Amino acid sequence: MQVDNTLISYLEDLSCLVLSDDEKNRIAGDLGKIINAMNKLSELDTEAVSERSHSFDNVNAFRADEAKPSFDRGLLLKNAAEQNNEMFIAPKTVD
Repeated sequence: MQVDNTLISYLEDLSCLVLSDDEKNRIAGDLGKIINAMNKLSELDTEAVSERSHSFDNVNAFRADEAKPSFDRGLLLKNAAEQNNEMFIAPKTVD
């Protein structure tokens, strides 16, 4: 991919930025270096490397989601200053 003024102007419009000429030149140089570094990765021999979405073999360690009995709602609401048999009623804090 060629980094030129057209690409920099396109990226400038996409990101809703207004860049000076010095910034455009610096960004073009930086993007060129990044693209060259990424192109070097394509030279690596990855034939024996398996495809994966993450570099570690971690698995999800969460337990299975199971419905279990909860606390008695009446007991929880017993000492509430205000309640409506389902939930606490609190003063409005945000308009």
